[in-house]
Order: sequence, then structure tokens, then C-alpha cells
Amino acid sequence: MRKLMLGLAVAGVAFAGAAYAQDKNYTIGVSIPAADHGWTSGVVFHAERIAKKLMAEHPGLNVIVKTSPDAATQANAVQDLDTQGIDALVILPSDPDPLVNAIKEVKDKGKFVALVDRAPSNNDNSVRDLYVAGNNPALGEVAGKYIAEKTPNAEVVVIRGLPIPIDQQRQDGFDKGIAGSKVKVLDRQYGNWNRDDAFKVMQDYLTKYPKIDVVWCQDDDMAVGVLQAIEQAKRTDIQYVVAGAGSKDMVKKVMDGDKLIPVDVLYPPAMVGTAMELTAAALYDQVPVHGNYILDATLVTKENAKNFYFPDSPF
Repeated sequence: MRKLMLGLAVAGVAFAGAAYAQDKNYTIGVSIPAADHGWTSGVVFHAERIAKKLMAEHPGLNVIVKTSPDAATQANAVQDLDTQGIDALVILPSDPDPLVNAIKEVKDKGKFVALVDRAPSNNDNSVRDLYVAGNNPALGEVAGKYIAEKTPNAEVVVIRGLPIPIDQQRQDGFDKGIAGSKVKVLDRQYGNWNRDDAFKVMQDYLTKYPKIDVVWCQDDDMAVGVLQAIEQAKRTDIQYVVAGAGSKDMVKKVMDGDKLIPVDVLYPPAMVGTAMELTAAALYDQVPVHGNYILDATLVTKENAKNFYFPDSPF
């Protein structure tokens, strides 16, 4: 009986502690880019979805989601969140290096900072507590290896993203993936992760090069522009296009056996939700979540595509 009472007492203390943790009031600020293309629209969707979920789970929690069209506006948004008394910041920077000072101002006040996706040149614990991202080098390497194995003598044009660190990581990974093969890169230009810009770049490529075997572009949105340019030019020499992110439209093409989109590489916008969940765990559960949390860059094929197809997603 004494053991039973002791057990009940310990359980009561544990329950009271859990209830106390749940009752504590915290505010998480979430700063993300505006939905200027498909992937960022997915980021906004998942940030708002997880914000509602977390506030339902934790009655004392307030999650404020702010979107910004550029780095300067986002720096102001971070400062505004800070003045609202946030306990933690989750930020996916539009351009990381120009935002480091704004992020460090929050971090230096002892607030928990989770950095998502786009890392600054110096991505260490002076800037953030947690880093959540897709595997940028692997995104490029997986694409490069696929091309080298499927078409080892291919002449390839590359459409890069923006001139920021993760673009270089993807590019370096791609070069590693094709290393040792006879794959020849004809050209590399920036498409700014934008379907209209990628359309223009692909038009330029189609004018300059009478023969192109494969297109590698870092983003599914850019692939939309690439496919449109190929269709308009009525070019039949391009064997296929490899992009990345795992958008529902591209995954559906893979599922359906589309000749021009045989594969895709995952880089899910839902990673912002992962960062938000881990940040809430750090506040409420006091579990160790510091460090790096890197997601896999899975190759989506016709055989596994159904596992990554979410028709209700905006991206």
C-alpha cells in the first residue's frame, strides 16, 4: 500500500509538472519569405498550419507568423517580432547573410533561435540554436549521379537558383555527382527559383545550343518554365529534366511516367513545420534540440512516388 501511495504521489507531481509546463505562456515568432513562388507558398501554408496545431496543443502558446518579400523587410519583421516579446524565433531567411545581424540581436538576448533552410556563410551557434534544412549538397549530388548513370555522355544545361550559399552547395553537390563521368555541362545560368525567369533562361539555351540532352534545374517551379520553353520550341532532343523539391505537380508527372520528368528530388517546404515543432519542444518539454537537423534528399521515382504525393497541398 505504501508503495502504491508513493507511486501515486510521484505520478501526481509529474502530472502537475506537465500541467505547469502546458500552462506557461510562450510566444514563438516565425519569419518567412512571402509566397512569391510555389515552394515558398508551401512554406507559408505549412507555417500557418503548424502554428494552429501548436496553439491547439499548448493553450499558453502564441505563434506569430510574418511573411516578408525581401531581406530588408524581413529584418524589420524580425525586429518587430522581438519588440512583441517573443521567447523564440523560427526564421527562414529570404537571403541569410544580410539578416545575420537581426537574427543575432534576438539570439544575444537569450532567445531560442531556429534557422531554416538558408544558412548564412557562418552558420554556427552564435547565430542560432537549431538548424533545420533539406540536404542541399545531396540535392545536387543525387541529381548529378542520376544523370551520370542514366545518360553518361549527356550534354547538360544547368539552371541555378539565386546567388546565395545554398545554391552553391547544390551546385557543388551536382559537380560531385557527375565527377568521373563524361557528362558535359554546356552552360550554367541563374533562374532565381522562378518559373518565368527559368523560361527565359531555357529559351536562351534553346537558341544557343542545337543539341541538349538533359536539363538540371534546382527547383520544381523552374522546371515548369523549362517544360513550357521546350514545348513552345518543339524541341525533341531533350531527353529529360531533373528538378527538385517534391511539388505535387512534378511528383504526379513521375507517377504517371512522364517521359520528360522521370524523377524528382525531395526538398520539402514542410521543413519549417519541423523547426516549429522542435522549437515548441525546446520551450515546453525542455528536450535537447540544439544542433543540426538535416532531411534526406530522396530520389522520387515511379516506384515510390505515391509515398510523396499530397494532392491537397498548395505545392
